[in-house]
Amino acid sequence: MVSIKSFITKQLNLPDSAVEMAAAPSSLSPGIPGARVTPRSQHNVSRLQISDSALQVLNGLHRAGFQAYLVGGSVRDLLLGREPKDFDVATDAHPEQVRKLFRRNARLIGRRFILVHVQFGNEIIEVATFRGSANGKEDESSEHSETGRILADNVYGSLEEDARRRDFTANALYYNIADRSILDFSTGMEDLQAGRLRVIGDPEQRYREDPVRMLRAVRFAAKLGFTLDAAAQAPIAACREHLQEVPSARLFEETLKLFLTGHAQTSFEHLRQMGLFAALFPQVDALLDDARYGSARILLQGALQGTDARLLDGKSVTPAFLFAALLWPALQQERELLEQQGKPETVALQQAASGVLQECAGRVSVPRRFALPMREIWDLQARFVRRGGRRPHALLAHPRFRAAFDFLNLRSQGGEIPATLVEWWEQFQTADHDGRRTLIERARLEETGQEPALGPLPATSRRRPRRRRRSNHAKQGETSQPGGSDDGHDDGQAGND
Repeated sequence: MVSIKSFITKQLNLPDSAVEMAAAPSSLSPGIPGARVTPRSQHNVSRLQISDSALQVLNGLHRAGFQAYLVGGSVRDLLLGREPKDFDVATDAHPEQVRKLFRRNARLIGRRFILVHVQFGNEIIEVATFRGSANGKEDESSEHSETGRILADNVYGSLEEDARRRDFTANALYYNIADRSILDFSTGMEDLQAGRLRVIGDPEQRYREDPVRMLRAVRFAAKLGFTLDAAAQAPIAACREHLQEVPSARLFEETLKLFLTGHAQTSFEHLRQMGLFAALFPQVDALLDDARYGSARILLQGALQGTDARLLDGKSVTPAFLFAALLWPALQQERELLEQQGKPETVALQQAASGVLQECAGRVSVPRRFALPMREIWDLQARFVRRGGRRPHALLAHPRFRAAFDFLNLRSQGGEIPATLVEWWEQFQTADHDGRRTLIERARLEETGQEPALGPLPATSRRRPRRRRRSNHAKQGETSQPGGSDDGHDDGQAGND
């Protein structure tokens, strides 16, 4: 049996001494109040794993006499042997001081939290000043809602105060550029080794301060494969309705992080389990357990799995496609109700799409740049059924054809439409000119009930090969009968018809 100590050492790539130090009561650093220090010899984070841009910011701040620490997800991911997506820096330098230090590379952003973005080429290093506590006093730098949500907070403080203000212990680890040690002001190292996600401070209070922390808890649990501890999970049922206080545009961005970072399916399961999906998409959540919309649930699961697979393969994904699948059950319900009221199919679909997006805007607002392609994907579904004349050629040339066809394929997997329709379109995309004519004729015969969808096409309906028109001189040379040239000319014209 493998010991816990050996398992931790292997997973984090730490020496035995580091595990023993984390498991034993840690001594506090005499130089930094409240911090447990892991020296460079006892952790696996190397400067070679940190981007040159982040090192320039860290070293630049340090040389200017400021404290500078790599913090948050980058330190966490490096300790877990993962490649960080980006690098964040915490410092005691104020935003204006950071901007002055890095001059044209830096710009101030944000209102709720003022940050500095320092840009080197395509890479942006986010620099935040240590956050402090207003000690319950309201001033121009600190503002809260009646429910406790932080509206504005630019109170600066010490390194220890900054650590207490962070959301999860695993995200409150600091890499010190001065001596390359790691500072832990809570139980971050222990929780990281145990695969546990724990909130710093009182979870309910922290969720009320920023309800998005509940969504972040789900995202980190899904991404890292961690378990959300009982104390962090318990208040979610009472706090999830506070998500309605969060601006809908911010919730959209957080939803993208949940579903477009390679762990969409696991995130979806966690969201439903904790009741958070219902808080974000109440209309859709109510339909997912309805047997009448079982095919829509299969479609959504297929979209989530496909999104994860594409990201794993390094392919791009579009929020429009994912949200088209996410809102499809609600769209179907609205469309059916409108058709029952006597609305034509096309009108019912258009009005249902407008209604669903308007309802969604009250919770998770979909930007126009994604809402328009979503509606195109929905609109094109009806056109796949109409396969007569030039319609298939026009649909194939539509810029949204590929996404709409992939959506059609997902609908087929759920049994919502026959698989033969998808097969027909697969053949049509690869067929030559004559093959497409044959497929269109097959579709016509299928619609009129004259033959099965994939049955052989009658020989009489096949196009006769084009005959080359011959000159009068050649025709006269081949016949001695008067008027032979006229007969030959008529035959050639008939062949061209």
